[in-house]
Amino acid sequence: MKISARNILKGTVKAITAGSVNSEVVIELPGGQEITSIITKKSVAALGLAPGKQAYAVIKSSEVMIAVD
Repeated sequence: MKISARNILKGTVKAITAGSVNSEVVIELPGGQEITSIITKKSVAALGLAPGKQAYAVIKSSEVMIAVD
């Protein structure tokens, strides 16, 4: 994966809370800190996100995006 964002934090999906359109995704980092992002339910499905799966919190300016290999 190549991306222009400089802040890429690898962690494990801790929880996903689905809403009607968006989902809240919590990623736990190796030190125990948590990053939370709101993404569409479609993106959760497309990325195959599930608790226990490895994922990246990609931070660019004021956004936190989620990425997978």
